[in-house]
Amino acid sequence: MLLQRVITAVVLLALLLPALLASTPWPFALLSLLLIAAAGWEWARLNGVAAVAAAGPGVLLALAGAWAVHTGSFVRTPAAWWWGVTVAWIVGGALVLRGGPAGWPRWPAALRLLLGLLVLWSGWLALAQARALSVNFVLSALCIVWVADIGAYFAGRNFGRRKLAPSISPGKTWEGVAGGMVAVWLLALLWLGYVDRALPVDGSSLFGHLHTRLGWAGLLVLSAALAGLSVVGDLFESLVKRAAGAKDSSRLLPGHGGVLDRVDALLPVLPAALALRML
Repeated sequence: MLLQRVITAVVLLALLLPALLASTPWPFALLSLLLIAAAGWEWARLNGVAAVAAAGPGVLLALAGAWAVHTGSFVRTPAAWWWGVTVAWIVGGALVLRGGPAGWPRWPAALRLLLGLLVLWSGWLALAQARALSVNFVLSALCIVWVADIGAYFAGRNFGRRKLAPSISPGKTWEGVAGGMVAVWLLALLWLGYVDRALPVDGSSLFGHLHTRLGWAGLLVLSAALAGLSVVGDLFESLVKRAAGAKDSSRLLPGHGGVLDRVDALLPVLPAALALRML
């Protein structure tokens, strides 16, 4: 299993890094679109669509994304869209999580499918536009999710006592959430003190933008809020998988599960990062 995980990670990095560092944003947009299209197939299967028919949502996402790249519209999304998506994640996420795994199947199947497509489309669009802003910006946003997850794991493992959502993800604790937020604060300090100052970056990071516009207080509050949103995204996908009786969203990524398993926490954070960038 460990060898599979390492090989898959190396292959993904070998594909994604050159696209990320390309002189134009469209190679990364197209490559990430393939992954999101695969996630659309996984979402459809988790929500009861037959294996062959489940390819339809993935193809739809791929075509819509290809059109956005071709027309250049993927870099011109208005701020109102990102704020709307962020509010929808906060309100809708709370409603879905409150209903638990038993409540999810009660939603109309068509609505569940449409919701997933909108979530995946918005996540990809935010990722592509963040890359268009700068490599520094998109990496700072991505690292919030990765570092929050690492901090939550270690804090939860060593200090976790109070369960966060036992019916959805029994291993998550409130102490883990707090640990993830603290880890993101440390990341923000590192990014501002070293990456933005000492490295030849191509633009402002998310941390640099928040610090410039809102000062230290705003940076700390909103960084913690983004870490919290990453937990919402993770729990949301866990709820859907538990309702479907699935451990992983698929086996597309050997050793890692499916694409949704890897991007779930990014889906609410990236649109929120774009909304904050518009401040």
